[in-house]
Amino acid sequence: MNRQHTDQPDLPATPAGHAGSLAARAAIGALWLAVALVLLAAITVRVDLAAQGVMAGSAVALMLLMRSFGYVRRLRVFFLLVSSFLLLRYLWWRTFNTLAYDNVADFVFMAMLYLAEVYGISVALLSFFVNVHPLKRDPVPLDLRPGKLLTVDVLIPTYNEPTELLEITLRAALDMRYPQASHVRVYLLDDGGTLQKRTQASPAKAAEARQRHIDLQALARRHGARYLTRDKNLNAKAGNVNEALSHCIGDLVLILDADHVPTVDFLEKTVGFFQQDEKLYLVQTPHFFINPDPVEKNLDMFGRMPPENEMFYAVIQRGLDFWDGAYFCGSAAVIRRSHLDEVGGIGGVSITEDAETAMKLHAKGYRSAYLNEPLISGLQPETFSSFIVQRLRWAQGMVQLFLLRNVFTMKGLTIPQKLCYFSNTFYWFFSYARVMLLLAPMAYLVLGLRFYNASIPEFFAYGLPAMVGAILTSDYLFGRYRWTLISELYEMLQSLFSLQAILMVIRNPRAPSFNVTPKGEHLEHDTVSQLAGPFYFVYAMVVLTMVVGLFKLAHANEHQDVIISALCWDLLNLIILNACIGVLYERKQRRASPRVPVNLNAEVALQREDDAGVTERLDPRHSAEIERVLDDPLPCRVVDISSGGAQLQFAIELAGQVNLRMNRLRVYNHALGHDSLVPIAVRSSFTSKDKKRFLVGVQFTDRSVAGLSETVSLASGDSERWSRYRAHRNQRLGILGGIVLLVRLGTVHVSAQYYLFCKGMLAYLHRRLVAPLLATRFVASLPYRLKRFYRYLIN
Repeated sequence: MNRQHTDQPDLPATPAGHAGSLAARAAIGALWLAVALVLLAAITVRVDLAAQGVMAGSAVALMLLMRSFGYVRRLRVFFLLVSSFLLLRYLWWRTFNTLAYDNVADFVFMAMLYLAEVYGISVALLSFFVNVHPLKRDPVPLDLRPGKLLTVDVLIPTYNEPTELLEITLRAALDMRYPQASHVRVYLLDDGGTLQKRTQASPAKAAEARQRHIDLQALARRHGARYLTRDKNLNAKAGNVNEALSHCIGDLVLILDADHVPTVDFLEKTVGFFQQDEKLYLVQTPHFFINPDPVEKNLDMFGRMPPENEMFYAVIQRGLDFWDGAYFCGSAAVIRRSHLDEVGGIGGVSITEDAETAMKLHAKGYRSAYLNEPLISGLQPETFSSFIVQRLRWAQGMVQLFLLRNVFTMKGLTIPQKLCYFSNTFYWFFSYARVMLLLAPMAYLVLGLRFYNASIPEFFAYGLPAMVGAILTSDYLFGRYRWTLISELYEMLQSLFSLQAILMVIRNPRAPSFNVTPKGEHLEHDTVSQLAGPFYFVYAMVVLTMVVGLFKLAHANEHQDVIISALCWDLLNLIILNACIGVLYERKQRRASPRVPVNLNAEVALQREDDAGVTERLDPRHSAEIERVLDDPLPCRVVDISSGGAQLQFAIELAGQVNLRMNRLRVYNHALGHDSLVPIAVRSSFTSKDKKRFLVGVQFTDRSVAGLSETVSLASGDSERWSRYRAHRNQRLGILGGIVLLVRLGTVHVSAQYYLFCKGMLAYLHRRLVAPLLATRFVASLPYRLKRFYRYLIN
């Protein structure tokens, strides 16, 4: 399967769960049993507090030493074992030394917090197992021998996405390279124009569905794709895809979300895996996004820190792949049709139909592969409310799988695969642990509940080393893709909403319904999210709790060390909440399609009058042909681009020569390997702040099929550009750097909200109280500077 380890290219060519002879597997099992027995003896040995401190401190020092050697493969397992020892040693002590019954209230909260800690340690240990040896795959070249080339059906399910967005994905799918174009068929699956939608009770909604039905039929016909719809909207996306499968006959199925624009080499890099391995059912690729999520956008960190999904797609999926546990993520994946038919198509028991389908196919004994190359560019939700809609669906779907598909009783899965799927589903209970960690210090400082029966020296000997070890391990495994405390920020943002959603699933596992995530949203003005209320309440409670804690500390004669610990705990929660408050202040978003930064040499000019105003493809070797088209071209650079337009940068010396009637852009199209001449219209121009560059915003004006093909490939067709962009965003910051960053972001953004809140209150008080009482003559008599300051405050 052409598999490699991240650092060492000598791993076996088959998944760990299936590799090796029986004797070799028995030997490996015996070795792990011996390691487990030694670890168990070390975890349970009883020593005094001083000896425990020395042992734990030595383990942390050893981890720091190993970390200094970099990411050496042979040290990785030992590093994870040392971290596991610290966590399990803490859990042993916590279980047998700190749980005691004093009264009902204390014991109930003690048990709840203990369960949250057990959850956190379990998730950490499962993560260590999953990510012990992340794999790197290289694309498998296509086998072009007669009879070897497989046919592919490309399915693009859609529900309510804009036609303009669909057209870009549809055009890119039709432009994917393949040795025989007749072997690829593209289908547009319209679930927003079903018969059920077109005949619904609401006349306005029915008319809208009928118009969508007509528009998408015309769109598919215009581009040469096939349009499919169905009678009823059953089982959401899974039902839509399964209905389409009855009309498809290809060997493979490529599923693309409506906003997932494939690169031209998608099929060239994925289909070869299936030619090489007949037991392979899936090749999954990363979901690469070109727009910010609400955290990145509202904290102004887009492109300056790794995206939230990179930890999963850059590390965890590769870790799962080692155990033959990489799973289907709903889009940007190729599936073998014959294997999919054996399990009845896409699963519909849960609302995360992708993971459910993967679980059933793995249980059938089929294999999966994960290719860590960005071959699509997609959109993620940009408003906080849309972000929560998406994450609640994921949380509810994974909890459904946890409850309805017991991996430990499912036949056909290997033990590593069972652990991998258990890790995938069990993680989504994080909201319970996060809420408990938020409530715990408040429960002690305000209510006086004693739920952690340990002294500060005991905590320093057992708890602190385990925490430090977990932080070191997280940075060791994911530091390049997830900075310190960023996971805590994302989990905190989701937890106040997902806990209730998860409890609903536990009460009725079949209750959740599929909700489509809004994409391509617009915000005309900066505004506070409609979901901000619970966070403001929790934030006020934490601040109030800290005031109470400081008052108790000033007047306490005992337990001062415990009060200080609770205050520090509360302070950490406040730091994370500060950043949450910053995220909840939504920044405006007016651009219809996001632009990505590029650095392309280009030329612009007026088109000669005798040439048609359409996009052309020119051979860059034929300079005479270029001269025929362009009059006096000016050199420039394309600095950002989308399928709808670009920003051009000129040297400031050329500003006077830039003709705002320029209507042609010549640029090399890396995806297609030739020069493109693209019709443009200038929409804006300005000088940069440093006065060194002249910038011009242009719109691509040719919306014909050929013109769209050229501009979509120019903007989104080059997978190497996405790889470079992805590598640029994924940079290590370090543990201390991550902590400092979150403190700074929280302080800056919450201060801005304090300012806006105070200004709003002053304006409100002025309108309701001050203005009616103050005579206009009195205000007019104030000194000029004072009046100006007063008007500034109220406006």
